[in-house]
Amino acid sequence: MPALRRFLVVDDDPVFSRILSRALLRRGYEVACAASPTEALESALQAVPGWVVLDLNLAGKSGLALLPHLLALNPLTHVLVLTGYASIETAVDAIKLGARQYLAKPANADEVLRALGIIERDSAETSGAPGDKQLARTLEQLEWDHIRRQLAAHGGNVSATARSLKMNLRTLQRKIAAYQGTSKEIPLGRMRTKRRRPVSASRQTDAEEV
Repeated sequence: MPALRRFLVVDDDPVFSRILSRALLRRGYEVACAASPTEALESALQAVPGWVVLDLNLAGKSGLALLPHLLALNPLTHVLVLTGYASIETAVDAIKLGARQYLAKPANADEVLRALGIIERDSAETSGAPGDKQLARTLEQLEWDHIRRQLAAHGGNVSATARSLKMNLRTLQRKIAAYQGTSKEIPLGRMRTKRRRPVSASRQTDAEEV
């Protein structure tokens, strides 16, 4: 089982790793640092961390490739992805691979702890720190922002958006219906989806219904 107070910081920036690890140590956490995927896996095999801060860009390679390996050691390990190249697309990719949260650099120790929900977990009287429910809403909002952008890029065409997202059409339709009440930028009524018109004996045509 992972130690809930053990952090693994995976970042090829030694200055950032040193500053973050010292800040976490001052807050009473055990901290190990790694600058590459190989070092990170070796460290995690020796002592499974409860929390991982993972840089998206490790010497020009994506840190996301490390995510499945870390979670294979223990799926209860919570992973926070940090990057200087923030985008909705990479955030959604990180979440799909099992990351708990996603932050853009620069991020300090308190921001890391709040993003992971640790501050509230360790101090019940702390106010303003997001708990599990608020964190889940944050991740859902990231996904919805990405869906909304893709819908806009495809002119509201749900079928084309589903293909671009590599998502099952019915799954996307359910997500849109669920989010309809939380965002009015692209109302469901203005979206288009493929629907087959009534057919004659001689001809079938496909049309889009607005």
